[in-house]
Amino acid sequence: MGVSRPQKAANGVSTRWVYVFCIASFFLGVVVINSCWQLSKDIFLAALGKLEQLPAHKSSNRLCADIFYQFLYNLHTEKLKMKINHIKIQVNITVLTLDKTISSLEMQLAAARAAKGDTEEASPIVTKLGTENLKARRKVFFVMGIITAFSSRKRRDSIRETWMPKGDGLLKLENEKGIIMRFVIGHSATAGGVLDRAIDAEDEQHKDFLRLVCIPIQMCNHIEGYHELSSKTQIYFSTAVAKWDADFYIKVDDDVHVNLGMVGSTLARHRSKPRVYIGCMKSGPVLGQKGVKYHEPEYWKFGEEGNKYFRHATGQIYAISKDLATYISVNRHILHRYANEDVSLGSWFIGLDVEHIDDRSLCCGTAPDCEWKAQAGNPCAASFDWSCSGICKSVERMGEVHQRCGEGDEAIWHTSF
Repeated sequence: MGVSRPQKAANGVSTRWVYVFCIASFFLGVVVINSCWQLSKDIFLAALGKLEQLPAHKSSNRLCADIFYQFLYNLHTEKLKMKINHIKIQVNITVLTLDKTISSLEMQLAAARAAKGDTEEASPIVTKLGTENLKARRKVFFVMGIITAFSSRKRRDSIRETWMPKGDGLLKLENEKGIIMRFVIGHSATAGGVLDRAIDAEDEQHKDFLRLVCIPIQMCNHIEGYHELSSKTQIYFSTAVAKWDADFYIKVDDDVHVNLGMVGSTLARHRSKPRVYIGCMKSGPVLGQKGVKYHEPEYWKFGEEGNKYFRHATGQIYAISKDLATYISVNRHILHRYANEDVSLGSWFIGLDVEHIDDRSLCCGTAPDCEWKAQAGNPCAASFDWSCSGICKSVERMGEVHQRCGEGDEAIWHTSF
């Protein structure tokens, strides 16, 4: 019989010592945890920033309190930062709202003053914007004016058969969505002649025209014609502002395809901004040569030969906010009109605090371009052919473009603004 010896672990340490180490570690942990939990008063003092009140001999307690204090400090700092960021966001929203309200009030005041002057000077009735008229206007989301001509009956019909609601659908669009759509036309050189009577009859049938008629008629300086587009655009905005209190006013040509749901969604994103000018921004060359399309008689105002125009929205379709439309109405007598309507509009905003928004969904090509963009998740708000400055042969092709580029006839009713 031999004397029994303690077994050793694989690394040569006796199992007896392993037991001792385990027990010692356990009791050491209990002591440390106990010291931290039992001195909650000291920890609280430390959390209040009174760590210096703790006795010097309580070093382990000071360590626990310091850790706890640091945790509370970090937590409080993060909460404070979150609160400050929240306050900043609220302040920014409030400032934007106040800015829009003040700007709107300033424009209404200017409009009322201008109306008083117009009454004294016997100005056209379409520009009358008295205080009572402003209060009586119907509040809507946007007004879309489709610029048309006496010879464009077939173009208008192609639009009525595709992307523009008719009859009760047009009224439903106004009442449920706050969207006003009208064909915009002035008068002929022979006031009350056969051309004007034809438009009167068409309007009686469809009730979708906005006539730019002035009283007395001899004081209206707008007569239909391609070279009068700048004047027509100016009078359109003045007339629309006098009739409707809209967030936005849109001008669109009668050979462009429009997806109303996409247009509404686009405008809704900018509804909180006071002065916005939305379209496909461009800067084309200033053409000084006589006889060429888009000739600019006042080319010398734009500097040296070969210079480009300032940035402005292409004329097929664009939108401006209420304040800008009101600005045009108030200052119409002194706003200069260039040969090209889109250049004229862009020039009226130079020097103003206006946000130019370049939205390429407003200038898609027809199929297959619009189809590719829709498949890529970028559906088009408007489509036309750049080569024709509108849809080429729009009367014949509007139905095809609507079928391939359209968002669906029910889309506008399921879109929330």
